[in-house]
Amino acid sequence: MDCDSSRTGAEKHTDRDGFMAALAQRHGWENQEKLSRSVVGIAGLGGLGSHIAVSLARLGIGRLVLADYDRVDMTNLHRQQYAFHQVGMEKPKALAEELRRINPFSVYETHFTSVTPENVETLFGRCQVVCEAFDQPEEKAMLTETVLTVLDGIPLVAASGMAGMDSGNKIRTERVMKNFYLCGDGVSDVSLSGSLTEPRVALCAAHQALMVLRLLLGNEEP
Repeated sequence: MDCDSSRTGAEKHTDRDGFMAALAQRHGWENQEKLSRSVVGIAGLGGLGSHIAVSLARLGIGRLVLADYDRVDMTNLHRQQYAFHQVGMEKPKALAEELRRINPFSVYETHFTSVTPENVETLFGRCQVVCEAFDQPEEKAMLTETVLTVLDGIPLVAASGMAGMDSGNKIRTERVMKNFYLCGDGVSDVSLSGSLTEPRVALCAAHQALMVLRLLLGNEEP
């Protein structure tokens, strides 16, 4: 979907060429071509997932597969990439709307659904990397187990521990095993810290997005 349907095909093509040239100027043409051909999945579009998506859209990832069963709530606005006018909207639709404002040339594939062991392969089977961005430990464990067993060879970049207001220097990226990367401090939980703040959640999300970038460019180490 283009943000301005009144523009001609030639104008849109020129716009895209200019946008890609600007990205390549910063990333290098070879790297940008890899990113533009890539498909990345994001399971969960809250504080982590919405920030990951924005970072990847700015990188010019060719297709983002966005999955969440939730709607934008007023309580989401303090740490998630949504706007006041989007309260009540399906999160995948609302996030795609925001991403198109940033980069209208990538494809945003939206799925308003719960992610289950039964649909993980259908949702993310074409991805080069999958990001886990759930809130609940049970959902995190389910996705980790399913991706590592069903989507053989597709790396999973997950998160654990980004609550509270502790030092951001404790957020790190660790390669737990082949094709499994974990970002966060591994400890802090909202039930213990009593808070979630945008800067610390966004910092963990940035670790995840950076690891995705490195994997897409062939760098397997954090």
